[in-house]
Amino acid sequence: MNNAIAKSVLITGASTGIGEACAHYFAERGWRVFAGVRQRADARRLESESITPVILDVTKPQHIETAITQITDAVGEGGLHGLINNAGVAVAGPFEFLPIDELRRQMEINFIAQVAVTQAALSLLRRGPGRIANMSSVSGRIAAPMFGPYAASKFALEAFTDSLRRELTPWDLHVASIEPGAIKTPIWKKGEAYAQERLDALPPKAETYYGKWLRKIVGYTQRANERGLDPRLVAEVTFHAISAARPKTRYVVGRGTWLTVLATRLLPDRWLDRLATRRLER
Repeated sequence: MNNAIAKSVLITGASTGIGEACAHYFAERGWRVFAGVRQRADARRLESESITPVILDVTKPQHIETAITQITDAVGEGGLHGLINNAGVAVAGPFEFLPIDELRRQMEINFIAQVAVTQAALSLLRRGPGRIANMSSVSGRIAAPMFGPYAASKFALEAFTDSLRRELTPWDLHVASIEPGAIKTPIWKKGEAYAQERLDALPPKAETYYGKWLRKIVGYTQRANERGLDPRLVAEVTFHAISAARPKTRYVVGRGTWLTVLATRLLPDRWLDRLATRRLER
């Protein structure tokens, strides 16, 4: 592959899961991939002829600046043809007892940092010209109990995606939202550990109120990690969002995910409330 003429894409959170799957998927199709990772061990593991790792903690402005400088030096006037905002974490638990610092961490990583990376990359995307794919979730359509912090960050990302796409219309820079359901990815393994940690830290009153539901959440994250779909399915639709002649504005991925989306469109809120809570009460 001639890197001088290859199309280039920056993928954040590329060390594992969906981000790593996207990195390999694009590289296999001749793209030059800049894979954002936080650990040097992941950088060494991913590095290849087509994949150039960049050390990138999306919550650190200096990391973003350094990464964009590195990419600019590499691509020159060719610019970037794609940005995939994939980095994210999952915080779960009842809002009543959620430490506010944890909510700030959730919003910082899943939303604010994505805006910061996009701002820094837009000059390169204009040169491409390029496209943006924001890794949202079906939780950006419906907020399940106990998943409120995660859902809030994805609702925010959905608003950012729609607003940015409309703002960039004069430059024909398309912005799409990728909305997976349960995908086999380490984010759920980490979420399982986090949910168990929150369960262990609950005061007696919180255990009385929410203990049963939190234990259900631990079980749900275990099943998502074990039975979720292959992240390459998400990589496939993300490639379409970045490269197709007629990309969609939204891509829904996963078993039963379309039914969830359809339910949010057709059912009254009270019905959705019953369905969501009944799932935790079984």
